[in-house]
Amino acid sequence: MPDPARPLAGHCILVVEDEYLIAMDLKRWLSEAGATVTGPVPSVDQALDLIDNGGLTAAVLDVNLGDGKTVYPVAAELGALGVPYLFATGDVKASVADAYSSRPRLTKPYLEAALVRAVVELIAGPAPTW
Repeated sequence: MPDPARPLAGHCILVVEDEYLIAMDLKRWLSEAGATVTGPVPSVDQALDLIDNGGLTAAVLDVNLGDGKTVYPVAAELGALGVPYLFATGDVKASVADAYSSRPRLTKPYLEAALVRAVVELIAGPAPTW
């Protein structure tokens, strides 16, 4: 029986976030929920290297990674591999106004419970339609 206090036990979550303090919060929150956290990393190149290692269950992605760079190449690679991901971003327009508008997202600032709930739902996938 799954432990309700650790709903992400057995899952490996990639975190891509360029703001150090936010990245550390994400890592702590996901770890406390039982996940193994890959990263966090602040760049597309580092994230793509981690994706190549495989074993990911899901990913939490910040859209804007500084210097005008976005996380979309990472999202494209995750999508190609069938790894579910969500955007956790303060830039609502960036994640709504493009090809990724249907992806789940959390708007900064968000709380620990909202993040964990969103990742659990992401991993569970869409509810079946009968």
